[in-house]
Amino acid sequence: MLQQLLLPVLSLGGLSFLFGAGLSLASKKFEVAKDSRIDAVREALPGANCGACGYPGCDGLAAAIVEGRAPISACTVGGSPVAAKVGSIMGVEAEVMQKMVARVLCQGDCDQAIDKYRYRGIANCVAASMLADGQKGCSYGCLGLGTCERVCPFDAIHVNQKGIAVVDKEKCTACNKCVVACPKNVIELIPTSSEVQVTCNSRDKGKDVKAYCKVGCIGCRICVKACPFDAMSFNHNLAKIDYEKCTNCRVCAEKCPTHAIYADFSEKIEQPV
Repeated sequence: MLQQLLLPVLSLGGLSFLFGAGLSLASKKFEVAKDSRIDAVREALPGANCGACGYPGCDGLAAAIVEGRAPISACTVGGSPVAAKVGSIMGVEAEVMQKMVARVLCQGDCDQAIDKYRYRGIANCVAASMLADGQKGCSYGCLGLGTCERVCPFDAIHVNQKGIAVVDKEKCTACNKCVVACPKNVIELIPTSSEVQVTCNSRDKGKDVKAYCKVGCIGCRICVKACPFDAMSFNHNLAKIDYEKCTNCRVCAEKCPTHAIYADFSEKIEQPV
């Protein structure tokens, strides 16, 4: 009886050993050598694993960079310092990257803008936008239900007490997740060097904007005419800043009758002669 039990057990054990040995030899014979630069690039990356680069974490990005599927500057979180390190590993000179930050293009909080109705659904901007474009009188404005806040891996954006999302520029890494998540396209990335921003996203005509928001762009084009550097343009009923031309002179913000253009007046900036 014992022999009848031992024989199958020993047979299976022997076969397992042979198959295991065969697989081990095959794995060594057909092993694909890993490029040592992948580990080096991975070490140079910040390790945030935020996915902002479009790859599955820093491991995926490191492999993509070494394989030539991604540029050495693909990590927005690391910025220029990380791009320079990766460039030295890859033997490529990295260009200086302009540091960016997310900005919410809306000031229409509960004191400045009206709502069409009282929303009592799921606290999600995507869900709210499916119901008559959301509760706000402005169909382009921030709904303030925190969808951007929940996707931010750096705790850099929060909805304030008046129902508008606000970015902490010291924490923001320009990972772009809030930009993608916002159903109203009311968040964009701008250069951190800019002290002037158009904080309105409405494409409606001025008379309609006046009806639902006190701080919206009304299309008067005073800013366009006032800008001494030709940095302001007007399209789709909305003023727009060309950040490559803007010198932070703040004239547009001073002239705007509805204060739809934000400017930091805390310190004086020397203007080019």
